Amino acid sequence: MLDALGRNIRYLRISVTDRCNLRCRYCMPAEGVAWVDHTAILTYEQVVRLTGLFAALGVDKVRLTGGEPLVRRGLDRLVAGIKAVAGIKGVYLTTNGLLLAGQLPGLLAAGLDGVNLSLDTLDRSQYASLTRRDELPRALEGLEAALAAPGLRVKVNCVPCGENDRQLVPLAALARDRALSVRFIELMPIGLGSALPRRTEEEVLTMLEQAFGPALPCSQEGDGGPGRYVTFPGFQGKVGFISAVSHQFCQSCNRVRLTAAGFLKTCLQYDCGVDLKALLDAGADNGALTAAIRRAIAQKPEGHHFGQAPTRRDEGRNMNQIGG
Repeated sequence: MLDALGRNIRYLRISVTDRCNLRCRYCMPAEGVAWVDHTAILTYEQVVRLTGLFAALGVDKVRLTGGEPLVRRGLDRLVAGIKAVAGIKGVYLTTNGLLLAGQLPGLLAAGLDGVNLSLDTLDRSQYASLTRRDELPRALEGLEAALAAPGLRVKVNCVPCGENDRQLVPLAALARDRALSVRFIELMPIGLGSALPRRTEEEVLTMLEQAFGPALPCSQEGDGGPGRYVTFPGFQGKVGFISAVSHQFCQSCNRVRLTAAGFLKTCLQYDCGVDLKALLDAGADNGALTAAIRRAIAQKPEGHHFGQAPTRRDEGRNMNQIGG
């Protein structure tokens, strides 16, 4: 599915809930969160139906996000439903890992292909400060369960936010002894993240090279994603960088997002797109839904403008509400 600029949109990120069992400081406030009403959230049946329409247009990769997707019951049922959609080649999950160990057997049986585990520090007190929950042991239990699962692709996602500078090297070292990818994702100035410090790719790479030696080129991931990967002497795995602000990759963007409330969001920074749930609730048939998807994709913005003057269409919600 090509947009107006010729970008091939083949990756759909689906948020299944805005709820979370953590309160990460760049994502959610500590208190007073206004949750989306359950009646306003897409049902699993609606998600599978929409996925089928996206797949018919060329989408072949789906990632389930939140909030924290594992707080929604029966996620394995959704994974199985999406895996059964013709044309879908991979279904992946982004999670904080707290509930992963217990639910992983069912997810694997449903056909889950990979897990990205969000982890910003290996220091327990710092984890409690950043997430406002003392849950690091459960997150690490989830990581170990994922690493022990045969054939499951595992990545660790870390957001360098200034406070966790001393933990970036220990996190990268996870890829020294394990065949996994550790990615450093540049903090995007959206919602609560707008007020926090961030580290650029160059700053993080300098820290890592001081600890491990010169970075070595390595094969890139084959999913067409924006990550740029290196490795270091003696490493089994890779270290990646996703740097949307300092190394803008909008020209090759291949993704769109579907929020838990059913809004098709075509760019993370803007509020543009189409309310697919409203169309579903109004009884729209597959032809009308497909036409709406095509129109929204055709109007996908050329790129973000982080660091420049704001516009009236800029996204104002927090990341848990838009399924970052």
